[in-house]
Amino acid sequence: MALRRKLFTLAAAAVAVGGIGLLLAQREYKSGIVFPEPPVVTPAAVDKPGGPPSDATVLFDGTKATFEKHFKNAEKWETDEKNGWATVKGSDVETKESFGDMQLHVEFATPEKVDPKQTGQGRGNSGVYIMGRYEVQILDSYENKTYFDGQCGALYKQQPPMVNACRKPGEWQTYDIIWEAPKFDADGKVTKPAVCTVLHNGVCVQNHFELKGGTYFDQPAKYVKHAEKAPFRLQNHGNPMRFRNIWVRELKPIVGKEPEKKPEEKKDGE
Repeated sequence: MALRRKLFTLAAAAVAVGGIGLLLAQREYKSGIVFPEPPVVTPAAVDKPGGPPSDATVLFDGTKATFEKHFKNAEKWETDEKNGWATVKGSDVETKESFGDMQLHVEFATPEKVDPKQTGQGRGNSGVYIMGRYEVQILDSYENKTYFDGQCGALYKQQPPMVNACRKPGEWQTYDIIWEAPKFDADGKVTKPAVCTVLHNGVCVQNHFELKGGTYFDQPAKYVKHAEKAPFRLQNHGNPMRFRNIWVRELKPIVGKEPEKKPEEKKDGE
C-alpha cells in the first residue's frame, strides 16, 4: 500500500512538472519583429586560417596586379609575388576604395634583422590609418620598450593595448580590426564616436574602445567632421615592413521590421 501511494505521488509530480513545462512553452516570448534571413557566408578553409571569407573584398593576395588595383602608390613598394608579400618603400599606400563600418584583416612582419641602434619607435614602425586619421599602431614591441600608448596594438596616443601579444621580429603577425565609424550631425557635432576592437595574433588587445577623435602625434585627440566612408592607409615610417593577405568586409547589421502598434483602446465616454 505504501509503495503504491509512493508511485502515485511520483506520477502526479511528473504530470505536474510536465504541465508546467507545457505552460512555459505556451508562454514563449516573441518580440514580433520580422527579421530578414541572414545571408550565408563561407568562412576560410580550416587549413587556411586568416583567409578571406566568401563576402570579403581581397585588397592584396600577394600579386602585384591586385595590390596596384586596390592601393594608390602600390607601385612604389616592392612586391614579392613568389612569397606573396609587399615590402614598404618610398611612401604610404592608401586604398582607392572607401570604407565605413568594417572588419579588416591585415598580416605584417617587422624586420627580422634588428639594428641594435634602433629602439622604441625606431624599430619596426608602421600603422593602419583607418579612414586616414585613426591609427592602430604597428611596431616591433617584442622586448622593445616605448611609451605604452605607442606600442604595437595601441590606438595611437589614446589607449595602450590590454596586453603585449607581439611575436618575434620577422615572424608573421595578424590584425583583425572591427571598426565602427563615427557619426556627425549637420553642424559637425559628434553624435556617435568611433569604436574600435582589435585582435592581435588572435588576442583581443582593444575591446570596443571609444576614440576621442583622430590620433595625432603633436596635438590632443579631436574630431573633425568627415565622410561616412573613407580610405585607409598603411604607413611608411622608414622601416622595411612586410605586408600580406589584406582583406575587408563591410559590416551591415540585420534590421528587422518592427511590429505594428495596436491602436489604444478608447475609454468609456470617448
